[in-house]
Amino acid sequence: MKRIALFLITNIAIIFVLNISLRLLGFEGYLDAQGVDLNINSLLVFAFVFGMGGSFISLLISKWSAKRMTGAQVIERPSNETESWLVNTVQSQAKRAGIGMPEVAVFNSPQPNAFATGANKNNALVAVSTGLLQHMNRDEVEAVLAHEVTHVSNGDMVTLALIQGVVNTFVIFLSRVIGHTVDRVIFKNERGHGIAFWITTIVAELVLGILASIIVMWFSRQREFKADAGGAGLAGRNSMIAALERLKSAHEQPDLPDKLAAFGVSGKSSGISSLFRSHPPLDERIQALREMS
Repeated sequence: MKRIALFLITNIAIIFVLNISLRLLGFEGYLDAQGVDLNINSLLVFAFVFGMGGSFISLLISKWSAKRMTGAQVIERPSNETESWLVNTVQSQAKRAGIGMPEVAVFNSPQPNAFATGANKNNALVAVSTGLLQHMNRDEVEAVLAHEVTHVSNGDMVTLALIQGVVNTFVIFLSRVIGHTVDRVIFKNERGHGIAFWITTIVAELVLGILASIIVMWFSRQREFKADAGGAGLAGRNSMIAALERLKSAHEQPDLPDKLAAFGVSGKSSGISSLFRSHPPLDERIQALREMS
């Protein structure tokens, strides 16, 4: 979940800044020459540039923002045996996966967690939490690292950026169509855009953004199964299952928090809330690994 959350937070922040800058500059280039009707072609171009642009800017700065949001410290020169083992393990897995050596980092968090991010397969970052190193044995940590390396080799961050860019585009486009309609039909504004347009657009962006996140989360859940399978191939299926079982048993302990983020794993959820999960339930992931041929 951390990988997805970091990307989404950065993406939302960039879109917000771009929108505020646009309004301060008074740009409304998607109205027709008379300033009455929407120029659909111009609006589509505007939505595409801002939607895809925001997503890919987020991708390009994903490593930089992840390091600063989590406080992850890249291992430049291993200072102890554990750091040496982490770097050597990731190096071996990256070579087998056919990607460039990622940066390896550790961030301070009591929760077992890990994430991978980066703009391309040969310029990535793999980070693990101090809690992960404390709660898992090396076979299990190796499986977690293999899971993250597989995310990199599968190009999941790039694909996520494409999907996020597409949904951004539709959210920006549809929210302005809704805002324009409300401004003209309900508030009877006949020229330019009044305050009703901006308020309705903002509300529509929030609502549509929440709905669009369902698509992004669905994609994320599918990629987790792929990353588990890839991790099993690099570190062994039994180790991958053991790592997930460790997370499951840790989560079931009553003295732990209600949500335990490990590879972004959270507690059980059902109904509507399950649509917004970035990761499938642990039981489903374990079962999928056990059914692998």
